Amino acid sequence: MHTATAQRTAASPSAVRKTLECRPEAAAHARHLTSTFLEGLRPAPDQGAADAVMLVVSELVTNAVRHSGGRFCSLRVSADPDAITIAVGDASRVPPRRRAPDVRGETGGFGWQMISGMATATTVSEEPGGKTVTAVIARRGRVPGRATAAPTPS
Repeated sequence: MHTATAQRTAASPSAVRKTLECRPEAAAHARHLTSTFLEGLRPAPDQGAADAVMLVVSELVTNAVRHSGGRFCSLRVSADPDAITIAVGDASRVPPRRRAPDVRGETGGFGWQMISGMATATTVSEEPGGKTVTAVIARRGRVPGRATAAPTPS
């Protein structure tokens, strides 16, 4: 379960898929896979988009490791001409939620707000055995006409 698949054909967008063990090193591994994927994209996303993708991947995988309670999580990063889509699946059905950030750094609270601010769209899909959180990042600035659909705060 440790093989990455890259698809680069004219008929389908480029993508990398990976099943990760929910261990502390999963986020670093996901960042490495994503960085390699981004380096291979032509045309390359602008630097701001690449930075946003890396932050979103790190945050979503870290949250899956910390909060899902599952043994595995999944990473999918794909690209089309306008955007890069990050999808992280995990074993929890609990959606991310906005909460007051802890400025002391003890309990977080910054991630979902940060992701929602950088993404042109976010979705949370309940699936058998858990959920998938998806964020879309424009390759160059924001993609017009994409709305953000985030879960309501609880």
